[in-house]
Amino acid sequence: MSNEQRDLKQSLLSLLLHEWNSDSLELADSDRTRRLRPQILKRLLSLVMTDDERAKDLGLPEGCRVRESAKIISPENLRCGTDVWIGENAIVDASGGLDIGANVTIGTGVFVWSHTSVLSSLSGQNQPGNQWIRRAPTSIGKNSFIGGPSVINLGVVIGEGCLILPMSVVTSDVPDRTMVGGAPAGFRRHIDEDWLARERQKFTAQ
Repeated sequence: MSNEQRDLKQSLLSLLLHEWNSDSLELADSDRTRRLRPQILKRLLSLVMTDDERAKDLGLPEGCRVRESAKIISPENLRCGTDVWIGENAIVDASGGLDIGANVTIGTGVFVWSHTSVLSSLSGQNQPGNQWIRRAPTSIGKNSFIGGPSVINLGVVIGEGCLILPMSVVTSDVPDRTMVGGAPAGFRRHIDEDWLARERQKFTAQ
């Protein structure tokens, strides 16, 4: 390492230490902050992990990968299959219960919800833990692909082998082997073996 690089890195560390010791940086000490702070620090440290290391650290099964800046809310309520891929900046909310089957892709910027605080805001009671937070289990069947960015609303059941097109807002259940898209998401086509065979043929012909 050159002296110039060493000096630059040392100056950045000194700047970080200065900000940490600054009176303008105030940290609250409460039950809530003591509960949340370890989660925040863990997410910060996870930025230096690979996607498979990050998945393992979150307790996900074999073959799962979680990209940078993805967030899993209440991972203790997540039931996840093997070989699941979660893209950058995805939010996977398991606070109301969430099942994700094997071989599912959750694309970049996808939001999967199992709770909503709409009534909290509209009722003027948006304090943490208020009575108007609604939770409902959400489910994504195995072998499904959620194109990002898309939103999956709480309580939705997505069947097996489904394709959610990018920029979709899924507000109702999706049957097995169905392609949906739009906002709100609507039916596009059935995903049958003939369609899959044609898509594979296009891929191999490239």
